Amino acid sequence: MKIRWETNVKSGVCCVEFDRKDIKMNKLAATTLDSNFHLYNLRARNPQKESLSQTAHKGTVWTVKHLPQNRDVFMTTGGSGSLSLWKYTNPCKKQSEVVIGTVNKLQELTVACQPISTFDWNMDKCGLAVCSAFDQGIRVLIITKLMAEIGRAHV
Repeated sequence: MKIRWETNVKSGVCCVEFDRKDIKMNKLAATTLDSNFHLYNLRARNPQKESLSQTAHKGTVWTVKHLPQNRDVFMTTGGSGSLSLWKYTNPCKKQSEVVIGTVNKLQELTVACQPISTFDWNMDKCGLAVCSAFDQGIRVLIITKLMAEIGRAHV
């Protein structure tokens, strides 16, 4: 066992996730106590320089989960009981190995009065998800017209 790469985000890390589990290492997302998430291009020679940070919620960003049908779309959950849906846009194809792209918020919805501590997408039904919060609630969510809004899934 060895450490291949590490970084310090200057805040407590709550969640980390690769963009897909069935391909070579690509992007890594990390959420933090200070309202931010960080994306790293792990194919880069220096992932620290090829990263972006984004304020996502009011308060802690508890989780990040990539949509199984499209690795460029992901949900973050916040300490204020909110969910934010994001889309990553790749940079110019010529530079895709050396530059991180951009993220745009597609939707935001507050579903609880307490922090949302867990979130998961359904592997078979695009847009079907479940989350739980510190208010002791479990919620099943349906995000409609998801594929029309974000484009066709990447294979």
